[in-house]
Formats: sequence, C-alpha cells, structure tokens
Amino acid sequence: MSEPLTIDVWSDIACPWCYVGKRRFAEGVRRYQQAGGGLDVEVEYHSFELAPDTPVDFEGTEVDFLVRHKRMPAPHVEQMLDQMTQLAATEGLEYHFDTLQHTKTLKAHELLHLAKAHGRQDEMKERLLRAYFTESRHVGHVDELADLAAEVGLDRDEVVRELDAGTYHDAVQADIDQAHAYGINGVPFYVIDGRYGVSGAQSPDVFARALAQAAAEREAATS
Repeated sequence: MSEPLTIDVWSDIACPWCYVGKRRFAEGVRRYQQAGGGLDVEVEYHSFELAPDTPVDFEGTEVDFLVRHKRMPAPHVEQMLDQMTQLAATEGLEYHFDTLQHTKTLKAHELLHLAKAHGRQDEMKERLLRAYFTESRHVGHVDELADLAAEVGLDRDEVVRELDAGTYHDAVQADIDQAHAYGINGVPFYVIDGRYGVSGAQSPDVFARALAQAAAEREAATS
C-alpha cells in the first residue's frame, strides 16, 4: 500500500485564517478524493506564534490588541474584524471577536504536541480553535486547556502535569525554528508531501490540485 501524502501545516490558534484554512483544506481533500485521488492524506500541525510577546492575560479587546500590535486605527480594525466574521460564516464558522480572550498561545501549542503523541492532534486542534474563536475560552491557562483536552479524550491530570512541566516547549520551538528555516512568516502555511508549499487559506480547488499534482509526481517517481 502506498504511503499517504503528508501535509505539514504551520498555524496558530489565534489565527482566524487558520480556522478558515482548516475548513477549506478539508474540502480540498474531499474534492481530491472525489476526483479519484488514490492516496490517503495525513495531516500534522506545527506550531507558530503570530504574536509571541503577547501576555497570557492580555487586558483589552481584540480591537485593542490589533490597534497596539499592528498600529492600525480602531475603525479600520473593527471593519476588518467584521469582514473576517462574515467570511468565516461562509465556511460555517462562528467568530466572536467582541468577547474573544486574546492570549499567548504557547501552552496551547504544547498541548497540540501532547495530543499528537496520543493520536488526537486533529481533534485537539479543532477543539482549541472553536474554544478560542466561537466560545471565548481562555486558551492560555493550563486548567482551561486541560478541560478542553479531557473533552477529546486526553487524561486531564497528565495534561496539567505535562503543561506545568513544559515538557513540549522544545518541540514547539523546533517547529518555529523550522518555519523560519523555510522562510514562513505568515500562517496558515501548508507543505505538501515535503515538496510543495501553499501559503494562506486558499480555495478548496487550489488544495485539491496541489494534492493531485503531488500524488501524480509520487506515482511517476515510483513507476
């Protein structure tokens, strides 16, 4: 049996385009397979912090954060977030920027590495994104992360222990270092089968074509 196409995705929990990209990529996979794509697709998420200097307990709204971080005027930020909310809705996602709790995402990324070790990374990624953008949960606090992890079947006590110990801190940093080595400075970013880089939350058809091309080249190389 042929090895699956490996998809390495660099993304951040606090990235609204990453959640949209997750939906569009899943649809791209469906279209690739519907068109006869014969290889399975295996996704692994890698860590990227868009704003590593963010405090865990940021005081202020998402508008406040972007005004300070991006140095953009508040009315422009509000319009941008409204547009993002409407775009996300077209993908079946519900964003609440007015109540979102902006935070440092390091511990959430550590949790994703722990979830990967237990074969639950995709479920954990989905749960974190929904918690952050839809439910306004605080994904910077270990207790909150442990509650979310338990919902996807991870052991809550183990999660608290490993996050408090910083067990996966080096793994997160290794992901970030690899992103820099690849020249990635924005997310989401997809590396398909170690050969093709796709930047941004592209349309499902773009993803489907990239998967088909990678599969065809794999087949040609092994025939």
